[in-house]
Amino acid sequence: MKSKSVDKIFLLSTGLLVAAGFFIFSSASLGLLARQGISYSSVAIKQFLVGFIGGGLTLLIAARIPYKFWRKYAFYIFFVSVILCAMVFLPKIGFAHGGARRWLNLGPYTFQPSEILKLGAVVCFAAWAATVKGRIQTFKYGALPLFTILAVTGALLMKQPDTGTFMVMFAALVAMFIAAGGRWRYILLLFGASLLGLFIMALVRPYLMGRFLTFLDPSRDALGSGYQIQQSLIAIGSGGIFGRGFGQSIQKFNFLPEPIGDSIFAVASEEFGFFGAISLIGLFLFFALRGYKVGSRISDTFGMLLVVGFVTLIISQSFINIGSMLGVLPLTGIPLIFVSHGGTAMLFALAEAGIILNISKTQRT
Repeated sequence: MKSKSVDKIFLLSTGLLVAAGFFIFSSASLGLLARQGISYSSVAIKQFLVGFIGGGLTLLIAARIPYKFWRKYAFYIFFVSVILCAMVFLPKIGFAHGGARRWLNLGPYTFQPSEILKLGAVVCFAAWAATVKGRIQTFKYGALPLFTILAVTGALLMKQPDTGTFMVMFAALVAMFIAAGGRWRYILLLFGASLLGLFIMALVRPYLMGRFLTFLDPSRDALGSGYQIQQSLIAIGSGGIFGRGFGQSIQKFNFLPEPIGDSIFAVASEEFGFFGAISLIGLFLFFALRGYKVGSRISDTFGMLLVVGFVTLIISQSFINIGSMLGVLPLTGIPLIFVSHGGTAMLFALAEAGIILNISKTQRT
């Protein structure tokens, strides 16, 4: 029996995360708005217009598009996403910030094509796995296509460099491979090859080695590579049980780098305390559990794999961000979905949630 309406519990989980993100972003923005005035207000306005309002409209549109539409154009979506991601290296078109070249310059706006690359990779692999079905257990039809997609996307993202986004994409595609029935020996092979690759890259790219050493000992370079994690832990610890209060963070002014970006969890923890931080983590867990529940009720392989891929994209990125701010994972610089500044990330996350909602209409009751 098929359901005619979207999964209301998953819609609720998404709405609660967006509402929490709006509240936290507004709180983190207050002091910076007062301090930087017009120069910062334009950043906040773009986030609200593109991220929250634009993302909400995108969710509504994506929820109305039959999800099988994405299967029909899966390869083309992935191909275009690869081209767009490669365009960041073109002069005048690509935009660099903070030592990374990850954005396309679109006049008054900047666009991060790695977000569409994540969506394209998930759609493409889901379409392939649904086509080959049981042959996904073979190397030729299962592991080789997975390795190929990861190799293409990895080459582009590591060149930028954007290690965090590649980690998120890696997690999503591996989760899809497992859900499709792929063999564990190929997953172990992939993990081994990835660890070897990261080790080689750490040798040739000192910043990666620096991040790893800082993760092992955050105090080794407190004013350099360890500065952000040191200030993050100070912010989180100073929040105590109940926090300093709405907009009252001290660390976000002159101490904590990117207070509305990848450090926003630290700001939220300082302002809303232990209970606020746990509540936010609980919302992400609620979103993940309900999303996977929806996926488990889908009889169509393509739809099921899309749900697994998109939920894993969002939840893995969120927990990698939170883990890096708590010092239990190395710093990556990726934003906290639904909360951090980054209109492109919000836009695509809500588009992916909209696709899941459309798929949920077909779940078994």
